[in-house]
Amino acid sequence: MKAGIVHAKGDIRFGDIEKPEIEPGKVLIKVKYTGICGSDIPRVWGDACRFFPNVLGHEFSGTVEEVGEGVTDLKPGDRVAGVPLIPCFACEDCARGDYSLCKHYGFVGSRQFGSFAEYVLLPRKNAVRFDPEVSFEKGAFFEPATVAYHGLKRLNFVEGKSVAILGGGTIGLFTMQWAKIYGAKEVMVFDISPARLDLALKMGADGVFDSTTARFEKDALAVTGGGFDRIYETAGNEATIKSAFKLVKNKGGVCLIGTPTRDFSFTVGEWENLNRKEFTLTGSWMSYGPPFPGEEWEMTAHYFKKGLLKFDDSLIHEIVPLSRIREAFEMFATPGLVKGKILIDSER
Repeated sequence: MKAGIVHAKGDIRFGDIEKPEIEPGKVLIKVKYTGICGSDIPRVWGDACRFFPNVLGHEFSGTVEEVGEGVTDLKPGDRVAGVPLIPCFACEDCARGDYSLCKHYGFVGSRQFGSFAEYVLLPRKNAVRFDPEVSFEKGAFFEPATVAYHGLKRLNFVEGKSVAILGGGTIGLFTMQWAKIYGAKEVMVFDISPARLDLALKMGADGVFDSTTARFEKDALAVTGGGFDRIYETAGNEATIKSAFKLVKNKGGVCLIGTPTRDFSFTVGEWENLNRKEFTLTGSWMSYGPPFPGEEWEMTAHYFKKGLLKFDDSLIHEIVPLSRIREAFEMFATPGLVKGKILIDSER
């Protein structure tokens, strides 16, 4: 079959690999779309790829091509979203249902061949069926939508609270929508991009703040009367993380969903916000819970079907054929060029 193969650092090529054969308890997926995740970029251009040759891709949708022995609840033709984490189901964290924290996990598109290919083989539990009302484009957004949902849950979210989303990218916009679905009193989105702020309003945000203005923190604190009950940081940026400490109210909560890519430090005054406000600070990692893969995936399929989890075409920067996968990754070399998710079409 055809695939986008990483042969070495900076060397990703369209080529041929062996098509996986069906195994008991597994399903063979004919891939439709795969999103390029931010974590894929250093796997191609940096030193994050675990081995060579490798096939990346973990945000994907497709149809069941074949089912293995013992699989009775899926059939060829079913539409599915791929679940990339493969827990060991044996360690202490897995025993608690904290599969995101598994000590011995596998991962599709990193530790084993992924979905930048025509076909991918998965354990049955790693294929989430979705209804025909849900497009394959939406199916490729299940994974980022579940990451957002998992982050929302990390703060024991309570309806009627004021919420700030710091970062209006894909994860931020889905976190904003989950907060609205689960009864937030008001949800404000902060970003440096006017286009992202406009999209946030279009998708249901109650208000937005341009983080490039000098007074945005003071203006936000004035609007809220002292800060937000819940803050979800989704950019993984030094400035947004420090803003979260300033914008949260006393006894509020901050969840860091974004992943920083460089070291930074706090001044004593910046860190003292945590002590003086006594707010709860937590991280969020991946998107899984019991029973595996968790309600994150179940609720994403449900709310996409109902249309309450909104999708907009502007979330997609471009759909690129698998044969042009190198060109797709080269787009990220130009700062600011990619305005949304790039989807790789494995059928082209």
